[in-house]
Amino acid sequence: MYYMGIDVGSVSTNVVLLDGCLEVIEEIYLQSKGSPIKSICEGLEKLKGKYDSKQISGVGTTGSGRNIAAAVTGADIIKNEITTHSIAASYMDAEVQTILEIGGQDSKVILLRNGVISDFAMNTVCAAGTGSFLDRQAERLGIAIGELGNMALKSKVPVRIAGRCAVFAETDIIHKQQLGYEKEDLIAGLCYALVRNYLSNLCKGKEIKDKVFFQGGVAANQGIKKAFEDILDKEIIVPEHFKVMGAIGAAILSKEALENERKKTMFKGFNILKGKISTDSFECQDCPNHCEVIRIYSNNTMIGCFSDRCGKYQISDAKSKI
Repeated sequence: MYYMGIDVGSVSTNVVLLDGCLEVIEEIYLQSKGSPIKSICEGLEKLKGKYDSKQISGVGTTGSGRNIAAAVTGADIIKNEITTHSIAASYMDAEVQTILEIGGQDSKVILLRNGVISDFAMNTVCAAGTGSFLDRQAERLGIAIGELGNMALKSKVPVRIAGRCAVFAETDIIHKQQLGYEKEDLIAGLCYALVRNYLSNLCKGKEIKDKVFFQGGVAANQGIKKAFEDILDKEIIVPEHFKVMGAIGAAILSKEALENERKKTMFKGFNILKGKISTDSFECQDCPNHCEVIRIYSNNTMIGCFSDRCGKYQISDAKSKI
């Protein structure tokens, strides 16, 4: 019996398989590259040769593309990233009280008290506190993104970079380059700038308590981890599966939901890869919201409908399936 978790974000698509004891046995991290459906199918393709569809006992989806993933795979539960990241962190260490999460296009902070979410905040507007900010600067400086962290650790005197805005930060970095600062000091300054932006935008007025987990793709950057530790004066723990914590939480929730309700999984099986999956959209005219409703098809048969604010098309879709 295996439980699948799928986290579809703006930058990456993560797929995990947990066994009956909730141990991670498969961990797949893929670049979405603007095609979430294609990346979901690619992740399933990697599992298809190893496992039979009947072995999948539950599927959970999360992330900004969770509804797409649910329609394509036949998910048993759909949850937001705040919930799934919290569930995964609490399962790995019940003493976790703060989760710092930085992804490619957004970032979030989650406060846990006795295993329950007491507060959270998300940044989906300013790029200066996300991984895309680091990607952009690494590309401009001619440095592989995977080398940023190691270079930052070599710095002896990090440069003070204005990090309140991504545009101003880039201008400031260019100015400091022209003054002759070393790349290591610039990269370290960049890490501190991102962390200051994150803390001022998301953590203002929030009490950061131990233990602190650092999750998301940016947690691979040791320079960012050190900057958090220096500014917060706390130990920052990067969990083993930091890249796919959202997917792990979704898989755990799928197991709990199916066991509590004593239901069988709605997973459509790996045979869905044989069909042609496509999407279209229309603008609903029934109210002033004028929602753009997305429909997903497999071999010209509608398998999902979402993004309407009132949910009536989703309800209609569910009734038609019944």
